[in-house]
Amino acid sequence: MSDTGVPARRSAVYLLDQILGEGRLMSELVGAGALDRLAAEDRARAQRLAMDTLRGLERADRLLQRHLKKYPPLTVRNALRVGTVELCQEAAAHGVVNAMVELVARHKRFGHLKGLTNAVLRKIADEGPARWAMLRVPRLPKWLRRPLSEAWGAEAIAAIEAAQFAGAPLDLTAKTDAAAVAEMTGGVLLPTGSVRVRDAGQVSTMPGYASGDWWVQDAAAALPVRMLAPRPGEQVLDLCAAPGGKTMQLAAAGADVTAVDASEPRMARLSENLARTGLQARLVIEDARRHQGAYDAILLDAPCSATGTIRRHPDLPYAKDGSEFGALIALQAELIDHAWSVLKPGGRMVFCTCSLLPDEGEVQVEEALARHSDMQVVPGAREQPGVAAEWRSAEGGLRLRPDYWPDLGGMDGFYIACLRKSG
Repeated sequence: MSDTGVPARRSAVYLLDQILGEGRLMSELVGAGALDRLAAEDRARAQRLAMDTLRGLERADRLLQRHLKKYPPLTVRNALRVGTVELCQEAAAHGVVNAMVELVARHKRFGHLKGLTNAVLRKIADEGPARWAMLRVPRLPKWLRRPLSEAWGAEAIAAIEAAQFAGAPLDLTAKTDAAAVAEMTGGVLLPTGSVRVRDAGQVSTMPGYASGDWWVQDAAAALPVRMLAPRPGEQVLDLCAAPGGKTMQLAAAGADVTAVDASEPRMARLSENLARTGLQARLVIEDARRHQGAYDAILLDAPCSATGTIRRHPDLPYAKDGSEFGALIALQAELIDHAWSVLKPGGRMVFCTCSLLPDEGEVQVEEALARHSDMQVVPGAREQPGVAAEWRSAEGGLRLRPDYWPDLGGMDGFYIACLRKSG
């Protein structure tokens, strides 16, 4: 890692420029090589700085407004935002201010604003940390807050925003022995069987990573496969499978797994994870709506708004605007209908989305039931260890929210339903 911290901070500012200025996603930027030139520690630091800044953006802007007569260009504004968040997290003021001044000074177009950067951040260093804690929890953008408030109410949305502001610990799914993984990683075994690790550091250096004893997967994301309850030897289809956490769960259970996804790069990552864990699945790069066959069980983790994952992906509310909701909802219905056509009579299918929008969850299942006379919800599939009564939704599925498990660090928002086809 660089001594000055300038390379990591410059990269964090670049990520923010692209997310806030161009509407690009963090995963897209990192996948395209935005951080490849950095050392491993600097890559991790740049992402952490950018994500912390996105989580605290509203607070940072409120503090900066006190010292700016007008907003500077976006790059300088983002440098001030990163510096403000670092200072309010009680990073060493001298190092933060000097690094940000140097970063701006080196910019070909905005170097003349180094004096402004120095003056503003020195004022933030003096008063920011005390004021930071007095400001409200940052709110979701109105385009997203409005439909979520209508769905869950003001109190729930405030709790969800608090969970998102707090961020997310690292959750692991064990290949075989969760208790052993908890012991080797210093993690805690969660009620549903996942392992939660706080302050994990670099994932690839953790015990059990190289030997394939576990993979990273949010505790909520691990529940769909547990509800599907795959059995050894069953022909199981994993639709929209990449990056593959659920595929590995299915394979670890002994199922004969076919994993389908249209993204070649994401499937390459799944192949690498299967090799690391010593698990096997048949990988098919194909539009899920075109896949043919006959399966005992199907897992459909459908493309969605991903609004349930904001605690881990704080870029989502800024890179999106909700305009894709209609197309996603239509695609989910199409995927449900196609998956149903390749499910054997008597088979079962789990439909899930990492969304907080009922239109991508409860409503999808209600409408699917109306379209398919041979479809029934299996409420008993929800009877899993650690599943609380309040998570159960009226039509027979599970509704998970980031504000659940507040004392344990929350979970991703998810909707999950198990459906059975008449024999």
